[in-house]
Amino acid sequence: MAKRILIVDDSASVRQVAGIALTRAGYEVVEACDGQDALAKLSGKLHLIISDVNMPRMDGISLLKAVKAHPSYKFTPVIMLTTESGVEIKNEGRSAGAKAWIVKPFQPQAMLDAVAKLVLA
Repeated sequence: MAKRILIVDDSASVRQVAGIALTRAGYEVVEACDGQDALAKLSGKLHLIISDVNMPRMDGISLLKAVKAHPSYKFTPVIMLTTESGVEIKNEGRSAGAKAWIVKPFQPQAMLDAVAKLVLA
């Protein structure tokens, strides 16, 4: 059974690039366009969440906090995939539970390497 990964980004092109790379690597991909959409799509087993920080309706840090407060998903690893690279926002993300931080523009292989480290067999 393929590992399920939720990609959350308001950019359809980023979701597409990440989704294609993940699908080719054998993962099952679920997409959401912002934090509220992602919370609505939380169901079943998720092995990892990849989220942008800056999104409308609900940003990635707020999503991360909501996911970590959810009993079924509090141990689900989260990678932040964002243009944000400041120390303060990275620290806020880590404090909220982010396990990795990838800055856009990104190389799909770098994302896949981070995913492989966090998604255990």
